[in-house]
Order: sequence, then structure tokens, then C-alpha cells
Amino acid sequence: MLTPPRAVVRRESGIYALERVLQRRGFPNVAGADEAGRGACAGPLVAAAAVLPEGRRGEIDGLTDSKLLTPASRERIYTEVVRRALAYAVVVIPAEEVDALGLHVCNLAAMRRALAALSTRPDYVLTDGFGVDGLGVPGLAVWKGDQVAACVAAASVLAKVTRDRIMVELDARYPGYGFAEHKGYVTADHNEALRRQGPCAEHRFSYVNVATASGRAGSPPRARRPEGLGRPGGGVGGTGGADGLDEADAAGGAAGSGAGGPAGSGAGGAAGSGAAPAARDGGEPMERTGLAGSTVGVAFGEHPRLPAPVGEDVAMEGGVR
Repeated sequence: MLTPPRAVVRRESGIYALERVLQRRGFPNVAGADEAGRGACAGPLVAAAAVLPEGRRGEIDGLTDSKLLTPASRERIYTEVVRRALAYAVVVIPAEEVDALGLHVCNLAAMRRALAALSTRPDYVLTDGFGVDGLGVPGLAVWKGDQVAACVAAASVLAKVTRDRIMVELDARYPGYGFAEHKGYVTADHNEALRRQGPCAEHRFSYVNVATASGRAGSPPRARRPEGLGRPGGGVGGTGGADGLDEADAAGGAAGSGAGGPAGSGAGGAAGSGAAPAARDGGEPMERTGLAGSTVGVAFGEHPRLPAPVGEDVAMEGGVR
């Protein structure tokens, strides 16, 4: 049996080249997954997945890595991704989950959940930096994938805009930290606020700077969060899909928005319009939902391993290494 020649995709071929090659090789629905908030010491970790349609409809002017875009450009592209995507999903993992399981575990679990929540089953999956197993379809971890593959860039914009909106909401709940400005990343102003007023429930106590400010730097990373210090209120929301349908994994807070609506929510808040019950699930059932339309993915029962105090995306967010 003859095998097709090996495809070589060069970076200079453009952000849509990798997906087009995969589509020509029999993988029409290529999903991308990415996250936002790895390097932040406060606020949730947010992951997103997206499937863009083939051809011109899937091409969005200016689409690239969300960290390279201005806030106004991100909002514009977010709206276009929501409008054009065959399916998309967003998963929000709160700070206390990051403290309990560790950053990397939560990162992979969040991307896996977002991909599993897509109403259009992917034929191939592209992820930014980290491979995600257990999906039942072939996949590839792409270095700087949000600058190389359009579907990954679309996911990065969904995750970044969702998380930024959450941090603006948290700024009103927890004044004095400047969450609306630095979005929870490690900046001089943020560290000064930590020194002045101590951490709040939205901080990640497994991070060195937060643990130091709380006086718990001598404790094991997963034991640093004070007993009973959690999020005020109920669940956390994600975004809806192209047709505005929402999915609830279990009973919890309020979540969900229709196409183009506000994405995500802060602690216990309602997300966008068309509010539906959100999830507070304790396991990791990664099977696909099978629902028509795009879905909302909400993760409350995941937690990662010891996170670094600063992540690789901090430089783009005004933080320090």
C-alpha cells in the first residue's frame, strides 16, 4: 500500500497552513486548545478549545497568539471566533483547585475537559506546548502553537478574554490588589499589595510570593491555603457555543452565555446571558457530552502540582521572571 508523502509545514506558510494540511489529509475538524493564567499568582486557570470551519469562513483577520494582541483586538477577535467557530468550549479552574492538585495537572485536565466538551467531535487535536492524552483522536503538541495554528490561537483568545473578564469582576470583589490592571500576574504593584494587605481567597497559596506574604512559606505547597479559605458564593462559568446552547455538568452556581455574550464569571457570579446551572464536579469524566451545539465546560474538581511563582507568559503580561 502506498503511503502519502510526508507533509512539511513551514512557519512562514502562515497560521492556517497546518490546519489546511491536516484537512487535506482527511482530518476536516481540527481542534485547538490553549490556556490562560499559568503564570498568574491570583485568579483561575482558564482553558479553551475551538474548531474553526474550513475555508475562508474560518479565517479571521489578525488572529494570532492572544498575548501579542491589544485588549481591543482580543475582544474583536473573540467575537469573531464565537461567531464563526463550529464549536468552542471554555473551562475555568479556580485558585484553590490549582493549590490542591498543582498547576500542570490542572492545565492538562482543563484542556482535556474543554476538548471533550466540544459539540463537534475533533478529527485531530493541536495543543499549545503540552500533549494531552486520553482524547481518542490523534493529536500533536505544537511549540508556540498559538502563533502557528489558527485553532490554537482562537482557543488562546477565548481563554484570555474569559480570564481577563473574570479578573475585572474580581477587582470589584477584592479592591486594593489591582486585579483589573495586572490580571493577577506577578508585578511590583501586585507584590506590594500582597505585602500591604495579605492574600485573598483568589490568590494561589502554593505560589512562593503568596505563601511568603501569608506567612505560610514554610508549609508544603498544597497545605499553604488556610483552612476554609475558599471562594465566596457558588460556581464558575464558561462560554456557550455558536448556537448559544449551554451545558451543565452538575448542580452548582450560574454559568454560560450565548454566542458573542460575555464569557466566564468571577466567584459565584452569573456568566453572560442565558444562565444555566454550572458544575462543581469532583471527578474527571472526560467522555464527550454528545449534546448538539457548543457547550460550556466547568471544572471545579481538579488541582495541579507545585506551580512556579511566575510562568512563561508573564513577560507579555507586564510581570517579572
